[in-house]
Amino acid sequence: MSDPVCRRCLVSGRVQGVFFRASTARRAGSLGVNGHAINLADGRVEVLAWGEARAVEALCDWLRRGPRAARVDALEIEDAEMPSPARPGFSQG
Repeated sequence: MSDPVCRRCLVSGRVQGVFFRASTARRAGSLGVNGHAINLADGRVEVLAWGEARAVEALCDWLRRGPRAARVDALEIEDAEMPSPARPGFSQG
């Protein structure tokens, strides 16, 4: 198993009101990725994801498309610091 990684993803487009956060939480859970997905005031969704590098990268790849009802126009991904404490699971804020 590789060292865990943490990524902060900002998703732009039609990503609020289309079950984007719930779909992200389900996908993250299936991959074993921890973190959260929250709506931002500017209409974007922030996803903070941490776990095994391969699983986090798979979630980031999925975020480029999102769920069927969403329209992803842009995805910004940056390395982030693991939250302290790093709680297990994935939440929708």
